[in-house]
Order: sequence, then structure tokens, then C-alpha cells
Amino acid sequence: MAPRRRTYRKGPVMLRGRMVPEETTDARLLDPAQDVDWLHSDPWRVMRIQSEFVEGFGALAELGPAVSVFGSARTPQGTAEYELGEEVGRLLAERDYAVITGGGPGVMEAANKGACEAGGRSVGLGIELPFEQGLNQWVDLGVNFRYFFARKTMFVKYSEGFIVLPGGFGTLDELFEAATLVQTKKVRSFPIVLVGRTYWEGLVTWLRTTMQAEGKIGEADLDRIHLVDTAEEAVELMTNAIDELRHQVPTTDGM
Repeated sequence: MAPRRRTYRKGPVMLRGRMVPEETTDARLLDPAQDVDWLHSDPWRVMRIQSEFVEGFGALAELGPAVSVFGSARTPQGTAEYELGEEVGRLLAERDYAVITGGGPGVMEAANKGACEAGGRSVGLGIELPFEQGLNQWVDLGVNFRYFFARKTMFVKYSEGFIVLPGGFGTLDELFEAATLVQTKKVRSFPIVLVGRTYWEGLVTWLRTTMQAEGKIGEADLDRIHLVDTAEEAVELMTNAIDELRHQVPTTDGM
């Protein structure tokens, strides 16, 4: 017959044998001499992650119709791409769409500026990075995140479509994250518009002639991605596609 062992319950967790702690949770909490390693433990990270979702949902829940604009943080002011971002932000605001960006410089700043100067809702979802500054001056509603996955959830949950200007790895990450979530039906379908044929056409051609040709993706996966040259084309296509989807798909939470 197996010997009876002491059972220790720690919330929903059951512990026995060598796993039983020498002091209670309350005792550790109230001990003034304890070290601060717990600040970097996984359970504490879970609480931080939870707080980011709570803050994000609370800040954006009443935002209304919105479109996310992605693009390079390295685009200088005064360039054609920067002005293109401004125009996209302005046109979206004039159609009463909030503009959501990553809140940084470059194209993100440009889109926020266009929306802000047009009297629209200008939103920035920032991320803690070692080499970029905080939210740009044109953000009226900003939320800073530690974790990329919490930030990405906000983009997808509160946007009805993505407009993507020329950018780097971060822009590609956001583009293909959105395409994958729609492909796998984790979110309802929404339009993705790439602005700048010269920049994006090589990628789209490769997706079609290599990935689709070899059966790695389907034709429907590429049909969700649209390629245009101007801000007017991007916003017109985006708003028309959103209107069409609203009539096709019942309003749902999506996440």
C-alpha cells in the first residue's frame, strides 16, 4: 500500500512530495525581504500580457469603422511616399474611417498626419523597440505595447481592411499575418490593398507564378490582395470592398 502523502493546494494546482512549498503564497507576497526575480517570471508576464489586451480593448472598443495603414518607418518626410501616406490618411478620414497605424515615423506618421489634419480619428498602436522613438505627434489615440502579438490582435480586431504602402520586414509581417488569418478563417475576410505597383508587383508576380503555380496557395488567397498606384484608387477600392463585405457577412466579433 502506497504511503499517504501530504497534499498541498495552491489555487487550482495540486502539489505533493517535494513539490510542496515551504511557505504559503501569502507569506511570500508579504515578505519585505524577498528578491524581485518574480518580476521576470512567466506568470508575471502572463499578467502583463493580459493587461495589454485589456488596455487595448478598452481604448479601441468605441472607435468605430477603421482601416489600418502600414508602411516603412524609414520613409523620409517630403518624399512622394510620405505624401502618399498623408493622402491615404486624409481620404480615409473624409469618408469617416478612423486611421490606425503603428504610431511610428515614416509612412505611419504620414497617415496619422493626413487623418488628423482632416479632422479624423488618428490612432497609433506603438511597440517597444530598441531603435525607434515613441508615438508620433499626429496620434490622437495611442496605445503602447510590449508584445507584438497583443498589438497585432488590435490591428486585426478593429480594422475592416489594410492599406499597405512600401515597407520592410515589419510591413511584410503585418501583410502576411493578415493574409494568413483570413486564409485560415481565423478572422472574417477583409480587403488588403497594396499601394505602389513598382514596389509590390514583383512580389505579387512571384506569389502567383511560384507559390500559386506550385499549389502552395490558392487563387482565392491572391484574390484578396489588390494592387493600385494612387491614394484615390486605394481608398475607393477599400471602401467599396468594405461596403460589399458588410452586405455579404453578418456583423460578428471576428476574434
